[in-house]
Amino acid sequence: MASFSFGSGNAAKLLRFPLYAVGRIGTLLVPRGRRWVFGCGAGVGDGALALWRVATAQGHDAVWLTSSHRERADAAALGIPTISKMSLRGWWATARAGVLVVTHGLGDVNRYAVSGGFVTQLWHGIPLKRIGLDSPATTQVPDVPAAGLLRRLVGLLYRAAAQRIRVMPAASDRARGRLESAFALGDGRVVVTGEPRVDVLSAGTADERRAAASALLADVTSPVALNARAVLYAPTWRDGEDDPSVPTAAEWVRIIALLEAQDAVLFVRSHPLGAGEYQPPLPSARVRTLDSDVLRDVTPALPRFDVLITDYSSLAYDVGLLGMPVLYLAPDAEDYARTRGFYGRYQDVAGDDVAQNWRGLLDQLETLLTDESAFTRRSDQSSTLSAHMHAYRDGHSARRVYRAIRARGIPAPKGAR
Repeated sequence: MASFSFGSGNAAKLLRFPLYAVGRIGTLLVPRGRRWVFGCGAGVGDGALALWRVATAQGHDAVWLTSSHRERADAAALGIPTISKMSLRGWWATARAGVLVVTHGLGDVNRYAVSGGFVTQLWHGIPLKRIGLDSPATTQVPDVPAAGLLRRLVGLLYRAAAQRIRVMPAASDRARGRLESAFALGDGRVVVTGEPRVDVLSAGTADERRAAASALLADVTSPVALNARAVLYAPTWRDGEDDPSVPTAAEWVRIIALLEAQDAVLFVRSHPLGAGEYQPPLPSARVRTLDSDVLRDVTPALPRFDVLITDYSSLAYDVGLLGMPVLYLAPDAEDYARTRGFYGRYQDVAGDDVAQNWRGLLDQLETLLTDESAFTRRSDQSSTLSAHMHAYRDGHSARRVYRAIRARGIPAPKGAR
């Protein structure tokens, strides 16, 4: 079963409406200060961590709001002070904060104390599939009487929540237009600064990035031989539905046979909200799980991978910064286009040879791993796609976001000159 769907999530939000009202009254009474609070729906990482490092290096008082022991432990390992976001202290920290930094939604911090704050929404990827107000999935509600009215109410609440965003970085002008549409944002609030979360893919040399990524993977899984090819499979979320790409037992046999023949390792990173078990019928060192409970933020590990397999993930835009070839496995592309929708045509991103099943995908992967010219061609296609979507590739996007925040009236750290 899926762990989350928009329908169940929206129903929970509607039931919490009285708490939002009480929180709103509280924020009218509590003055805001200079502290920055950070939260991230994926844990301690992503663009929030990149911006944290810039803001704290400038001397800002900051705290990370957490929702689990794992997050508190991850923050402690980095020397980051934390407060439980759903505690009374978490409400107070959010209500008093001058700047609120989130990556997924307002629930990354204490959702009941956001009103009146300066919200910086970093988001967590360049949209390929439609998101926010552009997607009918966003306003789904359970099939109950007056469901149509509830959907309209959810849409109004989503739009109102989005209007609290004061700064939202975009990777490029093309990405900016998508975000402005999805969140109904104008007034220059979406700014082309580049995305802080991918700064790590441009920092240092290629050898340094690969060495750091290899060390990161070695911390969370068995070491991969230096000469072995590493393939990342990252299917995206189906809005609460089962993933149609989970291999059958027979397909697992073919997958492992190819990996053995090509001295490759497949890392499977299911979406944290998705459904479907990616476990071969028999254990194999050639197939490894790399879900979010193993590695919170996959971006710093990307330089160790040689090939990406995905369907609709924004990783397809990001790995082009590394010149990594991408293969697409999307048996439900037509249905997904009808129910969720894409920005532009899916074929313009994935090409005309999207695999419909693992048999077709494995044929493409074998060609990629055995034919240097095919590998180079796919790599060039990936780099070209990324160049259209990432205006910056200098590793300084977090600094530009910080300057955009300061330019909108946020004061310097107390005591700074």
